[in-house]
Amino acid sequence: MEIHQLKTFVTVAREGTITRASEKLHLSQPAVSAHIKAMEESLGFTLFERMPKGMILTTKGQQLLGSAEKILDARLNFLQQAETLKSNLAGRLRLGIGSGSGMEPLGRLLTVLAKQCPDVEVALKHGSSTEILDAIQSGDLDGGFYNESGTANEALQTVTVSVFRIFLAAPIGLVSKEDQNNWHALAEFPWIHPTSSTCCGRVMDKLLKKKEIEPSRMISIDSEKVTRTLITGGVGIGLLHEQSALEAESRNEVELLYEAGHSVRVLFAYQKKRDQDPVLRKIQSILETEISV
Repeated sequence: MEIHQLKTFVTVAREGTITRASEKLHLSQPAVSAHIKAMEESLGFTLFERMPKGMILTTKGQQLLGSAEKILDARLNFLQQAETLKSNLAGRLRLGIGSGSGMEPLGRLLTVLAKQCPDVEVALKHGSSTEILDAIQSGDLDGGFYNESGTANEALQTVTVSVFRIFLAAPIGLVSKEDQNNWHALAEFPWIHPTSSTCCGRVMDKLLKKKEIEPSRMISIDSEKVTRTLITGGVGIGLLHEQSALEAESRNEVELLYEAGHSVRVLFAYQKKRDQDPVLRKIQSILETEISV
């Protein structure tokens, strides 16, 4: 007994005529009749009474109809379950998040991922943007978020999840109005210089080179949050991310002297050679449709 024969049997019983059943099944009328005939020959009794106005189930046909419907329902459930299992992603995913990259995109990603792919286990690593980028390129991480002020590595598949500006900020009252646009005068103040592994560090290196100045005193740090603390504490001038800079300005904690001119992108990245990885492709899809700018 073939499954398509059972489907034809049930459809003819429901529709009442060969003509309507053939339309429903997208089969020719002879093909529908052949299915019914083959079933009857296999079973050894008739399933339908052939009447001028259509097909009427025999007593035995009526008794078999319920079982045939259950078989077809079970087959449909089986196929749906198989499809779910096929698309049910699972495995362990090693993700990185760079300091200063912001936790909101990561939080939103993990929330959606937990709902859509509950069998994917995420292991999270924190570090500087450079550390996260290096780990992605070496394969120690499957993917991650990091800040990029330049051009992303061509070997990486990236999604831009946000963009922010960088501002040069100073303690309130430290720099006179006359000196705010005088870069050589600004170079006489202490500068809080982030390490080159941070986006602000790379932006500052470009800024100093562009303005052709070398501050008389540099205070090296590795955290944008520490930079803000030092600036608000009156120690010197330095670079702040847009959100932090505007918030500090609104609280009258700092003066914003200059927009650095190098917008920073927060990227999610993974190696292009892993483009067929179903979990990474799923993450890319989530970011592109629900999170990215």
